[in-house]
Amino acid sequence: MLKHIFALAAFELAFLSSSLAFAEDVKIGNLTIAAPYVRAMVPGAPVGGGYMTITNMGNTDDRLVAASSPRAATVQIHEMKMDNDVMIMRELADGLAIPAGKTVELKPGGYHVMFMKVAEPFLQGQTVRATLRFEKAGSVDIDFPVGSIAADRETSHVK
Repeated sequence: MLKHIFALAAFELAFLSSSLAFAEDVKIGNLTIAAPYVRAMVPGAPVGGGYMTITNMGNTDDRLVAASSPRAATVQIHEMKMDNDVMIMRELADGLAIPAGKTVELKPGGYHVMFMKVAEPFLQGQTVRATLRFEKAGSVDIDFPVGSIAADRETSHVK
């Protein structure tokens, strides 16, 4: 019986470690995409947010111009900000600038990738695949590990 309990505990630990593992940095052109994640969604929620850090190590600006995912009918690049004490969220129709030599953080309450018309909610421990398209660097597939509903960059991943 004790062997069974230890085996089950080892399996659960391995599963949790692999399902919440810190995603590898992805490089495309002069860009490095680090720490992508999405939050788990409550049942019935049609949208989910994707977050990451994008660093441009090049000498020319780039721009995140589009995104797509088999898990969502539409994926948009959004900004959330305060305007006269009112929280406003809007699509960035021209995309998100990634200035040369700078890092842009997509995080809750700021810039983010918005997965819309999601048929099946993102569940903690899953991975959501998306394709990001940049004006100069091109397209790249990113795997977003799904953290808890309240996840942030620090709590979503095990290093």
